[in-house]
Amino acid sequence: MPEVKYKRIMLKLGGEALAGPGGYGIDPHRADEVAAKIKRVKDHGVEIAIVLGAGNLWRGKDGLAHGMDRATADQMGMLATVMNSLVLRDALERAGVTTRVQTAIEMRAVAEPYIRLRAIRHLEKGRVVILGAGTGNPYFTTDTAAALRAMELHADVLIKATKVDGVYESDPLVNPQAKKFDRLSYIEALNLGVEILDSTAISLCMDNKLPIIIVNLWEEGSIERAVLGERVGTIINTDA
Repeated sequence: MPEVKYKRIMLKLGGEALAGPGGYGIDPHRADEVAAKIKRVKDHGVEIAIVLGAGNLWRGKDGLAHGMDRATADQMGMLATVMNSLVLRDALERAGVTTRVQTAIEMRAVAEPYIRLRAIRHLEKGRVVILGAGTGNPYFTTDTAAALRAMELHADVLIKATKVDGVYESDPLVNPQAKKFDRLSYIEALNLGVEILDSTAISLCMDNKLPIIIVNLWEEGSIERAVLGERVGTIINTDA
């Protein structure tokens, strides 16, 4: 088995990874597909922590458009991420991967509270750890939660697996001629106003020199290749 470059990873997934037709709701078959991809990475001996978004269940901006209080809208989103976390945990467990869910908002009947040292211990024991409810605070995205938890858990890299295969100068779905970047510095990513990852998350990674890799979740073997150090997607780090 080839040697991995990144022993412990933070994997950021959008809620759409679990979505049904139309990008909404939860499709158990999609959850099984995602679990299979994660298991293949886990089989390389990689320690995996995961943060999920919740765009398939709730988008705070829709509530804000109707005059909802921002903190309330964000809290609803945090709770929705816990639902996604439970779905993915179930799929992983059925695939034979021991998994724990920890939440930043305590709900002990459903999941463990987030305790940093306990999460690290789970990783050391070979368990996948899914971190729900974001940071537990409004005004912070799940991208920022992933960056924060990556630092706390001493991850070697933050991998964001989404529906595009990297960072482009413009939306490749709108402009098929858009240039793709293989590498970017943190400053270049911030100056570009990269929409695929929010600026707070990028800044936090920059301050702590944590590399970020953007890959297409649905491209076969993309996460594995990134973990093995192959050139895939777009890497954002100190050197462009």
